[in-house]
Amino acid sequence: MAEADFDIVIHAGKLVTAEKIQQADLGIRGEQIAAIGQNLTGKRMIEASGMLVLPGGVDPHVHLDTPVGATRSSDDWFTGTHAAACGGTTTLIDFVEPSSGESLAQALAARRKLAEEKTVLDFGLHMTIRNDAPETLAEIPEICQQGCTSFKAYLTYEGFRLSDTAFSNVLEAVKDSGGTVLVHAENDELIEKLKSQFRAENKTSPIYHALSRPADAEGEAIKRSLVMAKAAGTRLYVVHISTALGVEALRRARRESINVFGETCPQYLLLTEKELSRPNFEGAKFVCSPPLRTDADRERLWEALAEGDIQTVGTDHCPFFFRGQKDLGLDNFEAIPGGLPGVESRLALLHEFGVRVGRISLNRWVEVCCTNPARIFGLYPQKGSFEPGADADIVLFDPEKKVTISQDILHEQVDYTPYEGFTMQGYPSMTILRGKVIVENGKLSSQPGSGHYLYRQPGESI
Repeated sequence: MAEADFDIVIHAGKLVTAEKIQQADLGIRGEQIAAIGQNLTGKRMIEASGMLVLPGGVDPHVHLDTPVGATRSSDDWFTGTHAAACGGTTTLIDFVEPSSGESLAQALAARRKLAEEKTVLDFGLHMTIRNDAPETLAEIPEICQQGCTSFKAYLTYEGFRLSDTAFSNVLEAVKDSGGTVLVHAENDELIEKLKSQFRAENKTSPIYHALSRPADAEGEAIKRSLVMAKAAGTRLYVVHISTALGVEALRRARRESINVFGETCPQYLLLTEKELSRPNFEGAKFVCSPPLRTDADRERLWEALAEGDIQTVGTDHCPFFFRGQKDLGLDNFEAIPGGLPGVESRLALLHEFGVRVGRISLNRWVEVCCTNPARIFGLYPQKGSFEPGADADIVLFDPEKKVTISQDILHEQVDYTPYEGFTMQGYPSMTILRGKVIVENGKLSSQPGSGHYLYRQPGESI
């Protein structure tokens, strides 16, 4: 080929996709992948010898600058996307949560504007449905036309919880528009009963948050949501599965050809409920819903990830400062804001504790962190692939770089990390978004507002 045939060439890296691994050059022209081959030449040559080269990470589940109870998640759209970019993620999907009296369209426009002013990454949005009022359901087709083709339903939480009838109505409305329903599945009545019992017994420490949301609460609600999705014929995505019970329900449903997908998160793969019993209120750092579970649950999740029974790993990144936010619940676990930081560490953690120890392959790592989220949520092959014409979203991952995670080296706007002290071999060294190097050796070069809103299509079945 003629000299400088491409704008950028990633030279001599090990290209890893969901399907294969190959030693090759990757040519970029403008914002897109242009070619895979040998001895390509570009205006800028990036040496990738010894590096893993993978499609940019797609995190399908984050909560940036989101109201939760009496406070808001601590990462805004700049700090959160900055952190994600440093960790090798190039696309996020966050949520719209309409206020009382606000239309879905109004809420989508406001959330999109807030994000576009600050984001350094490309992003999509899921729409939260808080009721089944006719005027709400009537808006769903138009919201899909605006590129928001997935809708979140909660089976718990005051102000968000849908009854079985309402949930069924939402499923049917979304199905008619070709969209996907995400479900937070926990049995609300069981949780409320246990919370009331612990309140009466003056059991207020963080561990009681977990004890009030037992594994059965998740298992039952996932089963129930699957039954209703099957009846409606709607694509269902079960978020943040934390239990073996949830895995088994999902596995059976997929064996029955129900159009359902499951997600888990690094915290459920790597941490257990014992963290909630840390002294001096330190357990509050680990309060999230659903809660951390047992070693047996953790192992079952890894098995499901390897065997294909779980399709994605998102982060459910929803950070709060330990001092000033988590300590709002110092005397009452119910007042502890629920959520953990984790958007920056996902790729490295899954590489260390999945790939390096033999739990999952390199291809499966890319599949669950990059490709499957793009396929399920209508972004493939624009995102999550190296197909010619795809966005040139690329991560150079150094498999030899040794890192010990600490809050000091991360870019998340929060005063702790749940993975403090975790040691890893393998870490991102460069992140490219649409053909532009935005992070190199941990330094961000993009400006707030440089990311794009993504108009998503109906997703694929996998």
